[in-house]
Amino acid sequence: MKTPLFPLNALVCPGGRLPLRIFEPRYLDMVRDCLRNETGFIVVMLKEGGTEVEESAAKPSSENASVDNDPIYTVGTRVRIIDFDQGSDGILGIVVEGKERVNILSAGKQENGLWVGEVEAADPETFVSLPDEFNELKSVLQALVQHPVVKDLNIDIDYADCRQIGWRLTELLPLDNSQKQYLYELEDPVYRLEKISDQLDVMIA
Repeated sequence: MKTPLFPLNALVCPGGRLPLRIFEPRYLDMVRDCLRNETGFIVVMLKEGGTEVEESAAKPSSENASVDNDPIYTVGTRVRIIDFDQGSDGILGIVVEGKERVNILSAGKQENGLWVGEVEAADPETFVSLPDEFNELKSVLQALVQHPVVKDLNIDIDYADCRQIGWRLTELLPLDNSQKQYLYELEDPVYRLEKISDQLDVMIA
């Protein structure tokens, strides 16, 4: 069964929340179907240089092709819609919450332009308590979530959980798509924090 894919220049990890403005017919139909059937869709990041315009020339989903040569990455996040409203400008606003990391096995486009793909759940990461050496990263995250846009999302964060510290920083830090994707695909939450710490050192150097 094909699952809708939503390519973005943004990342949401398990437990994270992301506000989206929906106005294109293909995505309005997708949201309507997800709400009606109480299902989710996959948020997947675009590779550098990938745009919605370029995607229009992608192969149809019936070809069941590998995503290696597509403008999207092969690992995304299954999300659920947790809130929605119609703005004064008529544009639908939704908030999605990440549920699980998934591997995208194949992908393509339907005639209406909607990306769909075959996906499977990736192995979940296990809980690891935050080592004291990463307390500075915890402080960085606590500062970032005070931004009004992030604060309004009411994200529940366990600051003792390596996974949650790493995922939230990966989402919020001003990193390139490729850097964010690299961090997201790491399967060791402690190693992810080590690499984030390295990135911060570069940013403040």
